[in-house]
Amino acid sequence: MDFIHGKPIRVQPYFGYRTHQRLRLSARALRAGTPDFSRSGRIQAMRTMVSQFASREVPDLAVTLDLERPDGKRFSHEAVTDKEGFVHFDVALEGDWAHTGDTRWEVVSLGWRNRKGGQSAPGHILSPGLSADLGVISDIDDTIVETGITGSVRAVWRNWRRVLAQFPEERIAVPGVDLFYNALGGANEDAGEDGAVGVALPAPARPFFYVSSSPWNLYSYLVAFKRMRGLPLGPIALRDWGLNRTTFGHSSHGTHKSEAIARILRDYPQMRFALIGDDTQGDLTAYGAVVEENPDRIAAVFIRKAAGEAFTEGELAAKSAIEGAGVPLWMGEDYHTGEAFLAEAGLAGDGDARQIVETVEKQAD
Repeated sequence: MDFIHGKPIRVQPYFGYRTHQRLRLSARALRAGTPDFSRSGRIQAMRTMVSQFASREVPDLAVTLDLERPDGKRFSHEAVTDKEGFVHFDVALEGDWAHTGDTRWEVVSLGWRNRKGGQSAPGHILSPGLSADLGVISDIDDTIVETGITGSVRAVWRNWRRVLAQFPEERIAVPGVDLFYNALGGANEDAGEDGAVGVALPAPARPFFYVSSSPWNLYSYLVAFKRMRGLPLGPIALRDWGLNRTTFGHSSHGTHKSEAIARILRDYPQMRFALIGDDTQGDLTAYGAVVEENPDRIAAVFIRKAAGEAFTEGELAAKSAIEGAGVPLWMGEDYHTGEAFLAEAGLAGDGDARQIVETVEKQAD
């Protein structure tokens, strides 16, 4: 290692997605090594996790996105990282970029230069197929895994051992989440390492999108958790944490999620979505606002009751808004649901819904 200059600059791509008109992908330039969650031992676990939060961001770095057009020609677009090291590609796609019949991952290449010369890393773009008329938008924190980070420094301190000393395979998944999510979206087999440009990930039949108030520093950790649990992969909308009221304010969680969901709905106007969340970070309130603005676009709302506390006035109002819009609302402590709810949500008429019913009822036995 070069102790004078530190680690060479690397670019961490985040899962992106595209429509037939636009491509969205973000990445971050860091002076940090590639995280390795395969090693055992508490000390190594803490070193790995601390390195995710202690990384040095690289501003003003030129990054080039390169991909192959449907006609075989190459398409390139350059952007520059901001002061936090983030680069956001929001690219208009010219020509015929029509989707295929099935949802799939497409591979792009991100290029940059560091002191070792030209570098590249693969980026993965979710492309929902023409047959995808229903998508899933899911929270992460306490919806699929207990992260221990709920948007406050105090919460991080209380849960420091869980956050910093446990590898992804040690974390507890919410009961029934693997069966429920895989039945809803289709199993997602591990594709191995993401190191080779051109190697696409397997995609579920129904596209999955994830929104969370956790920081971008946990991206690799959360992806590793989902892959180890066999959960469907999809683009993740996390947040850039700063020590300010904007980051840690209670209302900021719902605002972040509402804005991320609204963007997805705008990008896929032909698709309806099922929303999945929990009652620990204002998901019910945020989803209620989404339903009020888009009553015809939401097929169902699933809220896992994790906190065990009485609803606030805002949550009660959101519950009434969802039910008043005629959108099926399910609330329970786990994902052991039944056929009656799925039928009401309009999901019982296909094979996937039948599989959902069978798997969750077996899990409940």
